[in-house]
Amino acid sequence: MTYDEIMQELERLGTEQTKGTFMRHGAMEPLFGVKIGDLKKLVKFVKKDQALAERLYATGNSDAMYLAGISINPKLTSKELLQQWVKEAYWYSLAEYTVSGVAAESPFARELALEWIDSPNEMVASCGWSTYGGYISITQDEKLDMIEIRGLLERIKRDIHHEQNRVKYTMNTFVITVGVYILQLQDEAREISEVIGKVHVNVGNTACKVPLALDYIDKAQAMGKTGTKKKTCIC
Repeated sequence: MTYDEIMQELERLGTEQTKGTFMRHGAMEPLFGVKIGDLKKLVKFVKKDQALAERLYATGNSDAMYLAGISINPKLTSKELLQQWVKEAYWYSLAEYTVSGVAAESPFARELALEWIDSPNEMVASCGWSTYGGYISITQDEKLDMIEIRGLLERIKRDIHHEQNRVKYTMNTFVITVGVYILQLQDEAREISEVIGKVHVNVGNTACKVPLALDYIDKAQAMGKTGTKKKTCIC
């Protein structure tokens, strides 16, 4: 499919109900309101065409941007493109899922995550924490810097309740990710979870809830789902 055909199909698949839901979560015009499941059906028409994926993201249309993120090859994505994408990721779905997923599977995952985490921009910082978390979930433990990750856990323990809204959310998710995917740091993640307790995030007029990190880790452990890495974090 061509760029024009993809955009026409996105418009056809969009609904006012889904559009309204996305906008309550932070999306803005332009967008059509396409369900994620329907976007995934279009990946086969975009995948392997890096130029098309880049063009879709550049539209500023949230649906097209999300489709670009689940279609592009992260291994062939440049650092410069990811830097541009994170600047344009104006709401949490794009920052914490679309861009972070691609960045986490790129050759620049750890480098960009550490840079973005320190950004004063809320969406960039939340993307940074999500990127590092995604990187942890797909990277074997022997390739991870455990000292660095311990330092990030201590930073979260110290700062989480004073951070910007979505940064608090992704910090909390980072603790969960460490507890679920790194067995040797599971006890430390649990201890941090106990210290930080409930994390208060303004989720607006939505039904979203912030998970209790300790409960999430314990549940995953009880189900035997800890320590197993994912094949991909792009979703």
